[in-house]
Amino acid sequence: MLIGEYLHSMDAKGRVNFPVKLLRHFGESFIVTKGMDGCLFSYSLEEWGKLEQKINSMPMSKARSLQRFFFAGAVEVEPDKQGRILIPQSLREYAGLQKDIMIIGASNRVELWDKGTYDQSCSELTADMVAEAMDELGF
Repeated sequence: MLIGEYLHSMDAKGRVNFPVKLLRHFGESFIVTKGMDGCLFSYSLEEWGKLEQKINSMPMSKARSLQRFFFAGAVEVEPDKQGRILIPQSLREYAGLQKDIMIIGASNRVELWDKGTYDQSCSELTADMVAEAMDELGF
């Protein structure tokens, strides 16, 4: 399971250090793609394969938009010896990534957020919203 919040700085070339604890889960390479809510998603190759299978099992009328969204801009990245990954310009623009990047574990994926966007998103989540979701799950 991928968990935790990590703050890292992105350099002028679009490289960001990836937390060692998360890299251990991903191995030598992994996928970075557009995510929901203005962030990027990162998946291990195994989890990426599961997502691909689920989307491809849908009827084309429903799958085609998801295929374009997730697969067209996706890249396979390999961390360098310092544990940095290069985020392509198109993905940096999509997520509005500036200098300070929040990297968070989100169960089966990692999310990369611009810190300001992440902070705003977190501030919009209320205790009542969490309680309601927990009720739906039977907790």
